[in-house]
Amino acid sequence: MDSLFGPSLMGERKRILILGGTGEARALASNLIALGHEVTSSLAGRTRAPQLPPGPVRMGGFGGVDGLAAYMQEGGFTHLVDATHPFAAQISGNAVIASAKTGIPLLRLEREVWLKPESANWLEVPTMEVAAESLPAGARVLLTIGRQEVGAFFGRADCQFVARVIESPETVPEGWKLIAVRGPFSLEDEIGLMRRHGITHLVSKNSGGDAGFAKLEAAAALGIEVLMVRRPKLPDAPTASTVEEVLKRI
Repeated sequence: MDSLFGPSLMGERKRILILGGTGEARALASNLIALGHEVTSSLAGRTRAPQLPPGPVRMGGFGGVDGLAAYMQEGGFTHLVDATHPFAAQISGNAVIASAKTGIPLLRLEREVWLKPESANWLEVPTMEVAAESLPAGARVLLTIGRQEVGAFFGRADCQFVARVIESPETVPEGWKLIAVRGPFSLEDEIGLMRRHGITHLVSKNSGGDAGFAKLEAAAALGIEVLMVRRPKLPDAPTASTVEEVLKRI
């Protein structure tokens, strides 16, 4: 079978660079290695104790488009897969340009966006700053946006915040509650968390995928307003929405 990735990889050993850091990227690396291909995964290194995929792993940035292109050519890679987080706009943009510069084909693994559950109360916003501005005074807010962007909410001293993160940020304002834990979480977990802390508003990125959807179902069940930050617009690239689709395409 042929694909946007060129001729099928079946029966032909390829060198594949995966821009990773997601569960899908780890699953893809495992499957491709099982098929006999050489796979290197690249992680940004923003998490101190990341979950590592099988096979060789490169940590840290490339130094921009030229650095990525040089790494791809020097490593003899035949294919590039962008399986980064949907909000990792810079590396996804760099991947498109580096692919064009080197002629190494790119396939982006991009999860489907979350759709609003029936009866849910969502306000879609373009940025974290707008989300922070949109909170009413006195709100009790659950942040599920990671540690790097919580600073957008530091100025809202008139609200109370619970920030659930994988790793704690270096500092947060006095009175904030930090919960450092790695998911996934069940619907029952999310309902219990929101009830214990009296949450009135949930702030989330529209990351997509199955693992994080329970918090949105919980918010809908409890009548909690969701401020949903829209994904950044990425440059066009050949795209698949699941690991299974990527494997079929290649």
